Amino acid sequence: MSREPHVVVGMSGGVDSSVAAGLLLERGYRVTGLFMKNWEEDDSEECSAVQDLADAENVCETLGIPLHTVNFSYEYWQRVFLGFLDELKAGRTPNPDIACNVEIKFREFPEWAKRLKADYVATGHYARVSRNNGCTRLLKAVDKQKDQTYFLHGVHQESLQNVIFPVGELTKSEVRATAKNMGLRTHNKRGSTGICFIGRRNFRTFVLQYLDSNKGPIVSPEGKKLGEHNGAFLYTIGQRTGLGIGGEGDAWYVAGKDIRNNTVVAVQGSDNPLLYSQVTKTSEVNWISGKPEYSRVKKAKVRYLSMEQSCVVRQVNGNKAKVEFSNVQKAVTPGQAIVFYDQDVCLGGATIDSVENA
Repeated sequence: MSREPHVVVGMSGGVDSSVAAGLLLERGYRVTGLFMKNWEEDDSEECSAVQDLADAENVCETLGIPLHTVNFSYEYWQRVFLGFLDELKAGRTPNPDIACNVEIKFREFPEWAKRLKADYVATGHYARVSRNNGCTRLLKAVDKQKDQTYFLHGVHQESLQNVIFPVGELTKSEVRATAKNMGLRTHNKRGSTGICFIGRRNFRTFVLQYLDSNKGPIVSPEGKKLGEHNGAFLYTIGQRTGLGIGGEGDAWYVAGKDIRNNTVVAVQGSDNPLLYSQVTKTSEVNWISGKPEYSRVKKAKVRYLSMEQSCVVRQVNGNKAKVEFSNVQKAVTPGQAIVFYDQDVCLGGATIDSVENA
């Protein structure tokens, strides 16, 4: 006797995961919701676990599906947040949302789904998958403005084998319209932005709860003191605001950091050559297919909201990469991700280790 395939949906309390659950129900799956709490504090306006849980409960009640809750705060602290702090202390600019996908949403979450005897797991990510001859490919979402493959490039092949991305075929406006038609109260809920555990709080104030800082000089490339900073690790390449450098002429931008000497280097003008690079070296590359695909890379992007840029990728030092872009790129930042594409296929990516200024 056949049975309905069982899928566990990661319910965030947002509109995307709400619609993902509803769509799977319409497709004939037996659906269970799982709410994951990854941070202990509930005082952030943008990341209220209490409100998100209440919204997830309401959606599941409306859809008529069960909801389980699990607290992954310890795992998040150990495998995501401590690494985030270490990267900051090293003078890099990390992206914990990428690590969260690898360590929590596509590692811990599927393990919990197995306990619920799930055949599949699903999330509200804007992405798609294709499966052929035992290989799962990660594809861009139909809505290119919302595509989240940049944040998913670190997920491994085995983690994608039983994943469904129901909203990957829809635009954001279609998702909201679908939620409204389903009678879900999340249909007009504002989407979350930025790093969830920081939310709308001031980044510097938040980070200084966990890391000690010392004031130091902001200097020109020639070594002339321009101002003073509150801790070099608080600044990122290309940053314009918060430098406190006055005077005439163009705005000042962060062009480099010397963590050992607690010094920030700033340059004047957005077209200053020290803000631009054409060659990037990376950490170990995660190839989603499970095998190196350097020759397939046609384009890469160095930040979520940037456009993909033509490049050539070469293998160096094992499975690390040297990326040469066709054109110079602005403010390529160590610690951030570089993600590789072949048209709609996200091939994988790595962490930016270093750049060579133009």
